[in-house]
Amino acid sequence: MKVTKRFRILANLSCIGMLLVLLAGALVTNTDSGRGCGDDWPLCNGKFIPAYTVESMIEYSHRAVSGLEGILVATVFFMIYRQYKRERKVYREPMQYAWYALLFTIIQALMGAAAVMWPQSPPIMAIHFGISLVAFAATLLLVIWCYRDKRGIVETTVFPRQIMPWALAASIYCYVVVYLGAFIRHTESAGGCLGWPLCNGEVIPELSGATGIAFIHRVGAAILGIVLIALYFYIKRLTGNSSLTKTAQAIVILVLAQIASGAWLVNTIGSDNWFLFTSLLHNLIIVALFGMLVDLVIRSWIYRKKN
Repeated sequence: MKVTKRFRILANLSCIGMLLVLLAGALVTNTDSGRGCGDDWPLCNGKFIPAYTVESMIEYSHRAVSGLEGILVATVFFMIYRQYKRERKVYREPMQYAWYALLFTIIQALMGAAAVMWPQSPPIMAIHFGISLVAFAATLLLVIWCYRDKRGIVETTVFPRQIMPWALAASIYCYVVVYLGAFIRHTESAGGCLGWPLCNGEVIPELSGATGIAFIHRVGAAILGIVLIALYFYIKRLTGNSSLTKTAQAIVILVLAQIASGAWLVNTIGSDNWFLFTSLLHNLIIVALFGMLVDLVIRSWIYRKKN
């Protein structure tokens, strides 16, 4: 059931492109460039190629990357759909990944257009990042599937049924923590909790305004780290040194890196250039972490014991 080299290349490009869309969106938010093209969409300040300003170039670049990514994702979908029509059973799994990537890319684009033309509240804007995260996870899962197909890797282990519900719960909780982080960006609450690990020099600060939002995100991230470490030991106890255990181990490494990058991010508040870099790094790690978590959920479901 080998797919073509061309398809693998396009799948890889769509995954890289989705990552660039995520990072470009974070760059737009962190540089406050969301109004760089005014209220116009798809044009920018009424022009196909706008006059140069830093804000307009950042916003317009984000749109350009998103547009190219939409074409890539649609192309990948129709390529796998042709294979799916011939061999439905063989290509059911990658077809689902390609479909979800296309669906959430479209939703993401519509939400982006709506955010330009009509003012959106921070909770809605935070959901925009969450939609992008799901779209990236779908493209990443397709890349992983292509890699296993190319290598002829077939999962021979059957995993206990109880793993999947715990992995699913952890991924949902991770999504909530990510949403809180996006909400902090859109409410400009990053400076509400200065210092790390203490918040404004206190173990438990006054939970109001920006401080409350930032502190709740910190607590949520700490709990996420504990949950994912516990999940790793749980999977290792049930499956030994299986492929699922190795994935859970990679997830633990990523969540620890995410916590460390969060601490670094807090310590760069006040330095615009460093803060921009640490914010993008923080986003990069979390998208990888969430994608790996979703892969863990999918495999623990597909290869579960049937009874």
